Amino acid sequence: MSALSLTLLRFAGLLALFAATAILVQYAMNTVLTRQFAQHAINRRLRLLRSGVAREEITGLIRPDVVGGLGRYALVGRFFRLAGRAGIRMPPRTLAAALLIGNIVILLLLLVLSISMGGAMTVGVFLLLVAVAVSAGIGLPILVIGSRATRRAKRMEEQFPAAIDVFTRALRAGHPVGSAIALLTGEMEDPIGSEFGIVSDAIAYGADLNDALRDLADRWDSEDLRMFAVCVSVQGETGGNLAEILTNLSSVIRDRASLYLKVRALSSEGRMSAWMLSLMPVLTFLVLFLVNPGFYLEVARDPLFVVTFSALLVLYLIGVLWIRNMINLKV
Repeated sequence: MSALSLTLLRFAGLLALFAATAILVQYAMNTVLTRQFAQHAINRRLRLLRSGVAREEITGLIRPDVVGGLGRYALVGRFFRLAGRAGIRMPPRTLAAALLIGNIVILLLLLVLSISMGGAMTVGVFLLLVAVAVSAGIGLPILVIGSRATRRAKRMEEQFPAAIDVFTRALRAGHPVGSAIALLTGEMEDPIGSEFGIVSDAIAYGADLNDALRDLADRWDSEDLRMFAVCVSVQGETGGNLAEILTNLSSVIRDRASLYLKVRALSSEGRMSAWMLSLMPVLTFLVLFLVNPGFYLEVARDPLFVVTFSALLVLYLIGVLWIRNMINLKV
């Protein structure tokens, strides 16, 4: 064979090797991405449906705050709604029981520590240990849950204008309201995709559309969702161009969100000061107790400790509530 033929043959071999490598890499990437898409659907509701969970069971899995009994009481119901907004997959009753058991375990450990260090078990010592146990076993977990709920609520507010745009385009394309809501469940990520999926399932199983939307707004305590529910309800009763109404609503929500971000930026120093004034006393108290528990236990045996420590707790709670009202800005 001539040198030219060998060169062409080598070039063809290298070209074939390159093409085969490119095809294999593309096939591997396509397989991996398809598997990742199957495992990580756009929202949790779609993942549950894809995994074979029955549709009527999904609401209970996504909304663990749907409970009766103690949920009718204001404080307990508020905790259940907070856990639901935080996306805690554990049922609120189980979560509350876990916090209570954890608090009891911490209190028992502190009692053992106090007895092992010697000294009498007075009312002041017991009050001090209860305060430490409640702060570490209930206060800090609730603070973490509340922080997660706030992040998810903020994410919900950020997604809502885009969800209204998708809903409006579906209406203009000729879809009915129920079908437009079902479209949101496949187009939007969590949390709003799964939340509208709950609304879609409720409508499919016979619930009234207005009731399902009001329930969604109450669950998230969102004025934007309440306005959306009112718009849909009024249009269903009186008629009108719902797509045009929701377009204006989306514009209003975006403008209000922009103003809210400006207000938060201007008030960031005050809010950070409020967080420091609220958290630092508790964290300092817990850290110092862990470093030198004997000092606190010795002071707690003084007869005046019960009165002064109780007054301190009352004043601290009043201060936290007062600061919370000062930084709770409404836009």
